[in-house]
Amino acid sequence: MSGAENGVVLLTNIRPWGGAASDLLIENGTIAAVEPHDPARPAPDEGETIDGRGLLALPGLVNAHAHLDKSWWGREWVPYGGEATTQGRIAHERAHRDELGIPSPDSTLQLVRALVAQGTTAFRSHVDVDLGVGLRGISVVRDAVAALGVPVALEIVAFPQDGVLRRPGVLELLDRAAAEGADHVGGLDPALIDRDPVGQLDALFEIADRRGVGLDIHLHEGGELGAFEYDLILERTRALGLAGRVNVAHGFAIGDLPPARQRALVEELREAGVSITTVAPINASRLPLADLRAAGVPVGLGTDGIRDLWGPYGDGDMLRLATRLAQLSGARRDEELTDIVRVATSDAAGFVGRPVHDLVAGAPADVVLVDAQNVPEALVIAPARELVVVGGRRVA
Repeated sequence: MSGAENGVVLLTNIRPWGGAASDLLIENGTIAAVEPHDPARPAPDEGETIDGRGLLALPGLVNAHAHLDKSWWGREWVPYGGEATTQGRIAHERAHRDELGIPSPDSTLQLVRALVAQGTTAFRSHVDVDLGVGLRGISVVRDAVAALGVPVALEIVAFPQDGVLRRPGVLELLDRAAAEGADHVGGLDPALIDRDPVGQLDALFEIADRRGVGLDIHLHEGGELGAFEYDLILERTRALGLAGRVNVAHGFAIGDLPPARQRALVEELREAGVSITTVAPINASRLPLADLRAAGVPVGLGTDGIRDLWGPYGDGDMLRLATRLAQLSGARRDEELTDIVRVATSDAAGFVGRPVHDLVAGAPADVVLVDAQNVPEALVIAPARELVVVGGRRVA
């Protein structure tokens, strides 16, 4: 990893979002100016000049739903076992994570390093918090990101993977995590896991309200049960004034609903200020992505787990994952394909605590260069990342 010692970098001859050739001036990790490319532009007196070679430039990719603590990345292959249900995967993970040393500082660091090299420069990571691991996973993830030595954005969700109310002591751990700096507390299938949706959500919202943190709740339940849980979340978000601080992860139920009911729920999400994150699953009902975006509901994209005890899949490539989201969403037109890339980059700023995450003055200097004619081509072929810059520093 490299960068100018005084924090000044001139990245020349790049095409932001496939537009006209431009020069990008970076000062102390922030984009200071974006100007038309000038081959005669003088290099900074003290700093680094990088020739962008006319490559297409995107903002850093944002992984808005990761589980960086769970992976066995970099180790020998781990065959999957266990029952392929949410409960079965939870039990399988709990039975085998200790023998694999999960959460592993080494695996987590190797994973994060690989993902950043692919152009992901910001993460929202759920980290397991339970009676077996305590808060140790949070330290593992934070230490791994810090060890990169570049300002990768990281937001932590203290995640009760094994349930909240059904495991006495977990609520206290979540509260402690929030008190000690976790950005969000998580929840999981309040009906099917805890069998008490009102109780789980009341307890989680109370922590979020009292501690001033966000909420990021996994909802795998579909149909009217999932829609009922959406309703409970919306009611509590409005009652406590938590607009902009609540996210529903997965939220499969919204894709199961009849069109009129679905449109009404999208509008309620907009009015309440509740966002959604998806992992572009191939075996779930289609998320009404275009309707959510048209309504102004923030939508984030994330990898979910990568090569962990929940499943062996995943290479962590967010651009390739965005390709899958485009296919599942039926996107074909150039503007639709470009919108999908924005979901995975600039539009995801709020999921990682940034007011702006784009190739504009005042934004963090996170830049990814690829060899593509335009953004739609970059999406559909997911080319190699020619250059990755994080906070003005070259990392790949």
